[in-house]
Amino acid sequence: MNPYLTAPEDLGGLLEGEPPYRADQLRHWLYQTPVVSSDRMSNLPAATRGWLERNLWPFELEIEQVADGGRTRKWLFRTADGSSIETVLMGYPNRTTLCISSQVGCAMGCTFCATGQFGFDRHLEAGEMVAQIAFANALLSETPLPGSPARVTNVVFMGMGEPLANYRRLREALRRMVEVMDISARSITVSTVGVVPGILKLADEPWAVNLAVSLHAADDRLRSSLVPLNERYPLGAVVAASNRFFESKGRRVSIEWTMIDGVNDTSDQADKLVHIAQQMRAHVNVISMNPTPLSEQRPSTEAAVERFMERLRSARVNVTRRDTRGQSIDAACGQLRLRASR
Repeated sequence: MNPYLTAPEDLGGLLEGEPPYRADQLRHWLYQTPVVSSDRMSNLPAATRGWLERNLWPFELEIEQVADGGRTRKWLFRTADGSSIETVLMGYPNRTTLCISSQVGCAMGCTFCATGQFGFDRHLEAGEMVAQIAFANALLSETPLPGSPARVTNVVFMGMGEPLANYRRLREALRRMVEVMDISARSITVSTVGVVPGILKLADEPWAVNLAVSLHAADDRLRSSLVPLNERYPLGAVVAASNRFFESKGRRVSIEWTMIDGVNDTSDQADKLVHIAQQMRAHVNVISMNPTPLSEQRPSTEAAVERFMERLRSARVNVTRRDTRGQSIDAACGQLRLRASR
């Protein structure tokens, strides 16, 4: 059994014949000070280190790609059942952000996203999610990103999959991240295309994580054509659930908006988005669409993006443009799984 696939409190069951404190030592190495190889776990017996060397990670690193002058790394991992998942590490002057996957593929079917276009295989286990963070911290301890903290400071569930569709495992991953890995809940962002029951559950959890809601359209007709889940959870329900989250956590919700040429970059959509953002007291993140091979949609022009953002600003809606990182290695928003599928 891989140690990350066992709850941190149950690690002693993997160390038959060892005193109880060995489980505490192993938990420290897995979650607090991860290392690339078990031979660095100096206070564990040789036999335990040998077993861990064969079982340390719940996946194998198959491909690493580097972009943006070494400040972006994308990893393609292969799990024991042959599934592929991708994780993206991004370095900034004051933070190191890890974009992790919560599923193998995605069932949401958003028209502009490569991950959804290639379909859904399975949910990731909680341990497979947190192991992505531990792996990043282990490598950062040896090779930090240029000019960035040598440890993951921020985690975003914006990789492969819809995290709120995998709620039970997501919850356990969040628990381990906050209570075992000592990651601040305020440094964790859960992104969703609008799984309303999951948003409401997250509002009742004890951890004040951040919520990002991928709207991409400001009326039900257009949104249903881009995000099929909107047929089940229309905009009104998503807005109401997001407001419930805000009231519970006191954390401002972010609206994610992928700019698609001639589709959702119009003045009409901007004006409708103003109304929604004001209702939600939300911040808007504008993201340039990253082309994918199965979609004919294309990114908005620079002029259209600027006009759209200015319309929001003039209505006093807080809006920023998200930095696009890793496009050359298919690591940008909406591109994950392209490499695994080629």
